[in-house]
Amino acid sequence: MSHSTAETVVGAGVLAVAVGFMIYASQLVGAGASGDTITLSAAFRSANGISVGTDVRLAGVKVGSVTDIELDPVTFRAVADLSVQSDLELPDDSAVLVASEGLLGGNFIEILPGGSAFNFEDGGEFIDTQGAVSLVELLMKFVGGTGQ
Repeated sequence: MSHSTAETVVGAGVLAVAVGFMIYASQLVGAGASGDTITLSAAFRSANGISVGTDVRLAGVKVGSVTDIELDPVTFRAVADLSVQSDLELPDDSAVLVASEGLLGGNFIEILPGGSAFNFEDGGEFIDTQGAVSLVELLMKFVGGTGQ
């Protein structure tokens, strides 16, 4: 095997590994997932730890992501736009909350399905929302003895 043939074989191997890694990475982040999405909005009192790209989960399974978040100047609430799989039939009385993956983990949006016979359509808005809970506030209440 000549020197240039060996370089060609090694180069092809490296290229194949790179392509395999890209396919794996795209499936891992959901970029390879097919299907349409709908946009739903939710207004939170506190959206601490939430940003564009944050996961939206239902029963621990990623079903979407946050596509935009901004402050409503009238209500002073954080309004998040959520892109969710359109094949989900979410009842229109479902709730959303900012949940934490653990003490050191990040935050995500969790959907708690309701029981309504009517489902969200594109552009719908979650009415029942719960913002992020501050760990520092909880510790201060515990240490300070102000159990409320």
